[in-house]
Amino acid sequence: MQLPFEQPDPMRPAPLLRRLQSQGPIHAIRTAVGDPAWLVTDYAQVRALLDDDRLGRAHREPERASRTGESALFGGPLGEFGTEQADHRRMRALLQPHFSPKRMRALRARVETLTANLLDELATAGPPADLHAALALPLPIAVICELLGVPYEDRAQFRAWTQAAADITDRAHSEQGLAELFTYGQKLVARKRADGDPDADVISRLAGTDGVSDDEAAALGMLLLFAGHETTVAAIGEGALWLLSTPRQWQRLVEDPSRIEAAVEEILRAPGLGGGGIPRYARTDLDIAGAQVREGDLVLLDTGAANHDPAVYSDPDQFDLNRTAVPHLTFGHGARYCLGAPLARIELRAVFSQLVARFPTLTLGCTVEELTFNPNVLTGRLTALPVAW
Repeated sequence: MQLPFEQPDPMRPAPLLRRLQSQGPIHAIRTAVGDPAWLVTDYAQVRALLDDDRLGRAHREPERASRTGESALFGGPLGEFGTEQADHRRMRALLQPHFSPKRMRALRARVETLTANLLDELATAGPPADLHAALALPLPIAVICELLGVPYEDRAQFRAWTQAAADITDRAHSEQGLAELFTYGQKLVARKRADGDPDADVISRLAGTDGVSDDEAAALGMLLLFAGHETTVAAIGEGALWLLSTPRQWQRLVEDPSRIEAAVEEILRAPGLGGGGIPRYARTDLDIAGAQVREGDLVLLDTGAANHDPAVYSDPDQFDLNRTAVPHLTFGHGARYCLGAPLARIELRAVFSQLVARFPTLTLGCTVEELTFNPNVLTGRLTALPVAW
């Protein structure tokens, strides 16, 4: 079965994936580029497999591996098969301290201030407005720039490179974007060393860590730059869309701001099915829910489908601030749980707590059907979000 891996309207689950989910936990499919793969859609199976060391991102024969798309960074295998697990542990050990609870608490006030400043500009400009351009895009970029020590004035440049790297349709374009981003990272590391302040920001601290080469510091810094803003841009836009397209939920949040935490978790859970799943490669033969998966097979762990599993979530396709709390899998699970999850939550809390307080009459400026999404990049984010108040 060939699955359509273009990003769907997040307001509606993909019918094909919903039908597949009703037929069992794992399915033999072909990816958007025609390669064979296994798609796992069941919550319990996805959760378990996210933390199963029999699956990984590397492949023993990468040139023969199935691919999900043309992205150089996410379309196929990553890393060295023989050292993958040790390399992953090293990467997390190097990055974890920069996302410690203490550092995140220190950053919270700055995120609140950056959010307030953008909303001041939104209020001054007046309606109508594009919430994507005014808030969803600039806030995560500003936050990750401050955290990493990346000049905000370079945002147009590195934004173009991250968008190119994320291109799932053109591998040459993706490879070029990745190369440009890495070269930029090398220049940043050299500049940090010349500045001589080893505790100024994350890239400075990485560059000053014993045993970390300039190239490794550049690669880690650019990985954080890419991952640290792109997904949050999408989450803010889609979160606002969910709330504004279900006015009773928006009004409930306006009337009871204590539900911000619930709103953030539902925003993280809610995006529709169809993103294609997190790619993993079987490191050995294994049985998944009765399917005989062979070493080297591509296994796609569909967290979007898992987050909409009707066996776990009541009315899973409804956006509901009163939903009984069940941990979603948006940030993964286990050893590869997203290091940036605390930062994403800080940004989403700041955005929606301030947005409902300052713009309680906010409404969509168009119908949901008129909105457009970018299907050529990994997140498939909104291109614009017209609003009025």
